[in-house]
Amino acid sequence: MEKTISLYLISFLLVFPVFNFHTEAQQKPRTIVTTDGEVDDMDSFIRFLLYTNELDVEGLVYSSSMWHYKGDGKGTLFTSEMDMTKRMYGAKTDLRWCGTTWMQEMIDKYASVYPSLVKHDPNYPTPEYLKSIIRVGNIDFEGEMEKITEGSEFIKNSLLDDDDQPVYVQIWGGTNTLARALKSIEEEYKGKLGWEDVYKKVSAKTFIYTILDQDATYRKYIAPNWPEVRVVYNASQFWCFAYAWPRVEPENLRKYLRGAWFSENIKFGHGPLMDNYFLWGDGQKIEGDTEHTHGNLEEAKKNGRDQYDFISEGDSPSYLYLLNFGLQKFDDPTYGGLGGRFKQSAENPLRWEDGMDVTDFNPATNKQDPMYSQTRWFKVLQNDFATRADWCVQNYENANHPPLVEVDKNEISASAGDTVKLTSSASDPDEDELNYKWWNYKEAGTYPVEVTVSSPTSKATEFTVPDDAITGQTIHLILEVEDTGEPVLNRFQRIVIEIK
Repeated sequence: MEKTISLYLISFLLVFPVFNFHTEAQQKPRTIVTTDGEVDDMDSFIRFLLYTNELDVEGLVYSSSMWHYKGDGKGTLFTSEMDMTKRMYGAKTDLRWCGTTWMQEMIDKYASVYPSLVKHDPNYPTPEYLKSIIRVGNIDFEGEMEKITEGSEFIKNSLLDDDDQPVYVQIWGGTNTLARALKSIEEEYKGKLGWEDVYKKVSAKTFIYTILDQDATYRKYIAPNWPEVRVVYNASQFWCFAYAWPRVEPENLRKYLRGAWFSENIKFGHGPLMDNYFLWGDGQKIEGDTEHTHGNLEEAKKNGRDQYDFISEGDSPSYLYLLNFGLQKFDDPTYGGLGGRFKQSAENPLRWEDGMDVTDFNPATNKQDPMYSQTRWFKVLQNDFATRADWCVQNYENANHPPLVEVDKNEISASAGDTVKLTSSASDPDEDELNYKWWNYKEAGTYPVEVTVSSPTSKATEFTVPDDAITGQTIHLILEVEDTGEPVLNRFQRIVIEIK
């Protein structure tokens, strides 16, 4: 089944050309989403659908977690392995299960805005394709990985196929369905001729981005048996996108999460998909989840929220990491980008983590901030989200589109004392005026002092490598280009200077 436009649209697009954001040289990251179906998963999924044109989406898999499981239908009592949910819930036969149809229902709403979306980018996958890649994984209980499921087999087959490109597995709940897929590979090949090659291939292809540990299967099975699988572990930075945002989001950015902003830019007047986006006090209720009370306006007021305030998209950083805005080097999470910045684990060099010692300088507070690696991009992300909500209902000429930005080189070698000249070019599909800004992402590099450039708002600039720079250190310079459309949109290029 075709991933992108169906045949009936081809003639339409020939008559009404659109701007194509992708070139043949660009490789979209392959990705599989696993989700336990909480309200913040559903909101993350709505935003995710608006970015499926940027990704090679291979699978959408229902899974379970410490917060959500279906039960086995036999009345079996289950007690969580995780301390928090063990204390909270005790023994349960099922827990807050939202079913295995909600993704299909969201895609039906996506289908209603799909004809508008492809006017802005023909790379949006068809609703039929997205439905065809939905599978049900291991959902009976938290951490259940004994059963071979259609979801685990789907992941297994992707990891074993002949395409050597990495498969980025997004973990929005527990890792159990992925663990079952890896266990099935181990059971099929271990101890047989060729196992070592299979092990190396699967380890090299599998790249996990997980939000917390929401069951024990990574710790108990994946880490000890597949130590060469790469993993980004986001345990703190995601909170600025999650339920705790009023406590951790910088005050100057909170307006992008308030009801006034969401009412105007997302919730209303943007078609059926955005109508379904969950917000505080919006009157919506998820069947099966007794703890989804956010739609009740009195509950919102009791929690200090205004009507239509943001609830949570705690899982969105896992795919924001994969978006090509010109920032991210996908195989090096230390670079930092839309999905946060991470450091290499001391125990496992193939695991990257955040935490209180992974900080960026927050100019609003003049302090090092463990959330700012994520929140520094928040205005950019929200404006881009609002623009894509516009794409759901607006013709091409009535909506904004991001600029295209290029630099001569993304990697440069230079010695201490050298003058490095940097040139760029940019264009805007809407012919908007463009503004340029060069800045040093100090925390992403290893040279520890702020570096300045001579002409920070010009297309071309230069800087002198400091005399005290040491061989092997790196300096990260970011070119940020912003258009003057509505909402304003930003794209970037990163130049890494290695000291020789």
